[in-house]
Amino acid sequence: MIIVSFSIFPFIQMLSLSLKYQWDWGNPSLIPRKINVEAYKELLNIDQDLKNVPQSVITLLEETPELTKQQRSAILAKYQNTGEVFPFLRYFKNSLILSLSAAFFSVCLAIFGAYSFSRLRFRGRSTIQRGVLFVYMFGGILLLIPLYRLFASTGLLATPTGTFISLLVVYMVQTLPVSLYMLGNYFRTVPFSLEEAAMIEGLGRIGIIFKIIIPLSASAIATVYIYSFMIAWNEYLFASVFLKNYKMLYTLPIGLKTLFVSKNAIWDRIMSASMLTAVPVMALFMSIQNKITGGLAAGGVKE
Repeated sequence: MIIVSFSIFPFIQMLSLSLKYQWDWGNPSLIPRKINVEAYKELLNIDQDLKNVPQSVITLLEETPELTKQQRSAILAKYQNTGEVFPFLRYFKNSLILSLSAAFFSVCLAIFGAYSFSRLRFRGRSTIQRGVLFVYMFGGILLLIPLYRLFASTGLLATPTGTFISLLVVYMVQTLPVSLYMLGNYFRTVPFSLEEAAMIEGLGRIGIIFKIIIPLSASAIATVYIYSFMIAWNEYLFASVFLKNYKMLYTLPIGLKTLFVSKNAIWDRIMSASMLTAVPVMALFMSIQNKITGGLAAGGVKE
């Protein structure tokens, strides 16, 4: 219980500060005197269109129905905030697309690779398997410069699309070794008798993977997918180097860093952005408890 409390206290403190007004920041209590959700509404772009519009102008628009949509938009545009605003939703979308894609492709490759390691016998299998894990022993900082020069030499970093693809490949390389290791160990627990029976019925290796291995290993595959997603979602080092020339592709970790050093660095906004960034990871992590189930193949065959 002490360890759990120690682990969740930073999140409770972060949530508390994100809901406090500026005059309440010095309050040591975790319970705000008055709930403030303006930072969340600003980050999520809720009710922001009319925030800076004078009440007289709003009344004029309401009492003048003959105005066209273009005329109303032109009037409201004069009162929109043209200052630097933290584009949280854009960074959130970039991180979501990149993380979901990297986790998907990593798991797809890991399924076929893990099956070959666990079931097939070929020359050099042990060497390849150990080599995959050996790559994972190197820290990201050691691979950063070689990978950056590799993608720069191919010209991929010269365009936003190429940069996105390069970062996607980097995330796949980071997550693939552990994905192969985890799925390979799980595939070995699937009774080989089920595959033998499928072969007698005429199924090939591909059919066995899709009709037997994947259904019986759904929980392990889901767990590996969530693990890969969390790595890509929280990654900062490679993204900060690869995306430095393309602000429109910034992910949330980079966006939060820029928020800390910008004129928008207000505590309630910072903590609100941090909480919203942590929500997908926490939700996926908690869902692992429902995905890790054992004995799915139990009773499928009698020895």
